[in-house]
Amino acid sequence: MTETLLDIKGLRKSFGALVATDDVSLTLNPGEIHALIGPNGAGKSTLIKQVAGGLAPDAGQVWFAGRDVTGFNTAARARAGLGRTFQISSLAMEYTVLQNAVLGALGARGTVWRFFRPVMQDAELRGVAEAALERVGLMDHRDKRTAELSHGQRRLLEVAVALTLKPRVFLMDEPMAGLGAGGSKRLTGFLDGLRSEAPILLVEHDMDAVFALADRISVLVYGKVIATGTASEIKANRDVREAYLGQEEAS
Repeated sequence: MTETLLDIKGLRKSFGALVATDDVSLTLNPGEIHALIGPNGAGKSTLIKQVAGGLAPDAGQVWFAGRDVTGFNTAARARAGLGRTFQISSLAMEYTVLQNAVLGALGARGTVWRFFRPVMQDAELRGVAEAALERVGLMDHRDKRTAELSHGQRRLLEVAVALTLKPRVFLMDEPMAGLGAGGSKRLTGFLDGLRSEAPILLVEHDMDAVFALADRISVLVYGKVIATGTASEIKANRDVREAYLGQEEAS
């Protein structure tokens, strides 16, 4: 039987009268990309925050690699192997590309840095950071200020930072956001190869990327999962077409 690495059980989160996630249950297996789609305001990013540890659920549990990590904070979950990229960039814009990657590698150690220069002179950390930058094609930009990167390059840098953590699972919140067709195609190809290293829970609006990548797709509408299935099953689902896919085709 395939081991389930990530098991989300009945997560619920309300903000006053607004129910952002309503008894959401999902699983993620080794080698898999499980995409989460839905209209704006459906609760997708709220769910990712609960899984990553940045937002405590009102009810439900998050199990990771057979452990209940519901009480773990973001840093503890990252050290356990949950790697996240963000919908809105969390990079340090005034630092160089390499400095951002080194800070990611430092975070994997679970230690606190006090003096930046000695950290940058740590050969092991630099090696991890440079290997991640090489994988995403940013080594030639390693000395450039992050603020000078294109939007697409920043998205790739976020992936590189996540790679330095050597995660067992990736949580990706709209990695294609703001990318042109060429950038989306390149990142889609990269993520396709990444799944063999660590499975991906992917929140994404780019439906071409979702249908090209996802082994399973779950559709979130008003905080509830209304369907889970393969790309062909989701395309054929009448409820999904009425609630979401029809909107995408009309837009």
